[in-house]
Amino acid sequence: MSLFILEIGTEELPARFQKGLEKDLITRLSNFLKESNVEFDKVESHVTPRRAAVMIYDIAGVQKESEEVIPGPPVRIAYDADGNPTKAAAGFAKTQGVDLADAFRLETDKGEYLAVRKKMGGAKTADLLATFCPTLIAQLPFAKKMKWGEQEFTFARPVRWVLAMLDDAVVPFEVAELNSGRETYGHRVHAAGPFAIANAADYYSTIEEKCAVVLSAEKRRAKIIEEGNVLAEKAGGRIIWKDSLLDEVQGLVEHPIACLGDFDASFLELPRQALLTSMQSHQKSFGVEDAEGNLLPHFLTVLNTTPNEMEVVKVGWERVLRARLEDGRFFWNTDLKADVDTWLAKLDNVIFLAPLGSMGNKTRRISGLCADLATKVAPEITADAERAGRICKADLVAEMVGEFDSLQGIMGGIYAARKGESDVVAKAIAEQYLPAGPDSPVPSTMGGALVSMADKADTLAGCFGLGMIPTGAADPYALRRCCLGIARIIIEKHLRISAAELFASAQNRYEGVTWKLDEQEALTKLNEFFAQRLKNYFTSKGYETLLVEAVLGADSDDVWAADARLKALSAYSKGEGFNQAVLTFKRAANIIRKQGSEAGVELSGAYDATLFENDAEKAFAKALEDVAPKFAQLWAEEDFDALFALLAELRPAVDAFFDNVMVMCDDQKVRANRLNLLSALVQQLGRLADFSALQM
Repeated sequence: MSLFILEIGTEELPARFQKGLEKDLITRLSNFLKESNVEFDKVESHVTPRRAAVMIYDIAGVQKESEEVIPGPPVRIAYDADGNPTKAAAGFAKTQGVDLADAFRLETDKGEYLAVRKKMGGAKTADLLATFCPTLIAQLPFAKKMKWGEQEFTFARPVRWVLAMLDDAVVPFEVAELNSGRETYGHRVHAAGPFAIANAADYYSTIEEKCAVVLSAEKRRAKIIEEGNVLAEKAGGRIIWKDSLLDEVQGLVEHPIACLGDFDASFLELPRQALLTSMQSHQKSFGVEDAEGNLLPHFLTVLNTTPNEMEVVKVGWERVLRARLEDGRFFWNTDLKADVDTWLAKLDNVIFLAPLGSMGNKTRRISGLCADLATKVAPEITADAERAGRICKADLVAEMVGEFDSLQGIMGGIYAARKGESDVVAKAIAEQYLPAGPDSPVPSTMGGALVSMADKADTLAGCFGLGMIPTGAADPYALRRCCLGIARIIIEKHLRISAAELFASAQNRYEGVTWKLDEQEALTKLNEFFAQRLKNYFTSKGYETLLVEAVLGADSDDVWAADARLKALSAYSKGEGFNQAVLTFKRAANIIRKQGSEAGVELSGAYDATLFENDAEKAFAKALEDVAPKFAQLWAEEDFDALFALLAELRPAVDAFFDNVMVMCDDQKVRANRLNLLSALVQQLGRLADFSALQM
C-alpha cells in the first residue's frame, strides 16, 4: 500500500474558505476512489492560508479487477433466420471492443440476449490520479473565484505550485499552466524554499520542520490557545476566547505566535461589548479579563512570524489599536449626548423594506403589538413592553452601531439604561434579536421575549403580504429563522399565545400598504409556513416524523400545547399498548375521514341512543360518556400524559364495537348514527393527535 500527497500552493486563501475546502477535498477524492474501485484506508486534508494539502493513506497501486457482463441486442435481432450475425450483432461487438466469436447468449426474464464478458479495472492508481487531479482542482467550489494572468483558469486565489506524489514518484499532470512536481514552499519569511520532497512519507515532517509551517488547523488553534493562556496568566488575567474569531485567526497564519499588548486603562470606561468588538472586528484580537470577569487593559493578537524584536511589534499593534479605541470612545460620547426622540425622528428616514415603510413605521407597529401581547401574558409590564417596542430600533442611527452593526440591540439596551429607561425596557431592547440561531438562547426576560416575537411577526406578516415567501434555499429576510425564533420563545417561555392570532394582529397593524397577496391568502400561507417550520423544529429535536405530524395534525396554533402533547405522545408510543391503540383509533379516524370530509358529509358527533341496536354500541357510548368528564378535567389541567393513558379505558369498548357492529349498514339512519358515534370519539381524541397519521 502507498501514500499519495496532493498540495495546491496558493496566494493567501481567505480563512472563511478553508474549512469547506478541507471537507470538499476529502469528500471528492474519497468518492472518486470508491467509484474507481481503488482501495484505501483514509483521506486526510489540511488547509493553511498558502496551501491545501490532502493525503490518502494505504492506497492501492492498481484498481481492483472485476468481470462485467454487458447485454446487447436480443438474439432475434442479433441473428437472422439462417443463424447468421446481423449488423446489430457486429456493431455491438465492435462497440465493446471484442471479437464477435467471444459473445454468448444470455438468458434473462425478458428473453435471450447477445452478451459479452469484459474485464474491468486493473489500471494504475497513478494514472487514474493524474487524470482526476486537474479536474478536482478546477471544480473545487468557492463562493467567489478569480482569474490571474492571461489564462482562463479560476480558483479562490492564484495557484502558484502543485505537488503531487505517490510514494517517491511524481504523479504528472498540468493544471493552471503549472506542471505538478515534488517541490513545496515554506513560510514566506522564515523558510521560503523551495524544498524538494523525496518521498510522500517525508511531506509532513518537511512542512513542519523545514518549512516553518504548522499544517494542521487544530494544531494552530491549540498553539494559539496555549501561548495566549500563558501570556494572560502572567498578566494576571485570562483570555476571552471567541470560537468564531479563533477559527478566523488560525486561518490567517501558518506560523502562529501569540503577542500580548496593552492599552490605556481609561478606555475601560467604554462598554465591555464595544471594547471587545473593536478589538475583534478591526484587529482580530482577543480581550483579557480578570477572575471576576472584569476587562483588563490588555489584548492578545496573533502574529504570522517570530519577530526579532517582539517589543517593537507589540508597540506597533498597540498604536493601531489605540486609534481604533479612540474612535470607539468618540462614538460612545457622541451617542450619550444624543436624545432618544432625535433618534426616533431619524428612524422615519431609515427604510425597513421599501413597500413596508420606514423603521419608524416598524417600531410603531412593534410597540402596539408588544402591548397586545403583554396584556395576554404579562399585563404588569404592558407599558414597559410598549415603550421598548417603540425605541427598540433607535440605536440603528447611533454612531457606535453605525460602525459596528453587530452591536445593534446590545448598544440600544445600554443606551436605554443610561438615558433613564426602566430596567425592563433596557433588557428587552438588548434581547430583541434573540434567539439569533438554532443554538442561541431565547430572551431571558419577558420584555425581551415580547419585543422579539413582535419584531419577527411584523417582518413575517409584511413579507408574506408582499409575496416574499422563501423558496428552496433562498431566504433573504431570514423568515425561517423568524418562525423558529417565535416557536422557541413560546415553548421555552411557556407562553399560551395563538400563532395565527399573532400573525393576524401583526398584519392588521400595517396601514397604507399595497399588498401583492390577498390578506387572508397571505395569512393562510404564513400559517402553513409556520406549521412546517414547527414540524422541522420538532423533528430536529429527535421526535419521529409520524408523531410530529399526528400532533400538528390536531393543532399547530397553540405551540406550547403542541410541544407538551408531542412529549406525551412520544412517551406513550414507547409503551406496550401503543400499537393496539393505533390500530383501533386509526381505524376510527380513517372511517370518519372517508365517510365524512372526503365524502362531503358533515358529521357533528351528536348521536341518538334510541337508534342503538347492539349492546356493543351502548357500551361504546357509555365508555365515551364515562371518560368525558375525566378528559375535560385532565385537558384543563394540561396533563397530556394522563390523557393518553385514558385511551386504555376506551379501547376495549371501541374494539368490541368494531367486532360486533356493522358501521356501514343498509339503514341510512342507523349508519349515520353509528358514524356520529365514531365521530364523537374522533373529535375528542383529535384534540390530542391525528391518529390517522400514525403507524405501528
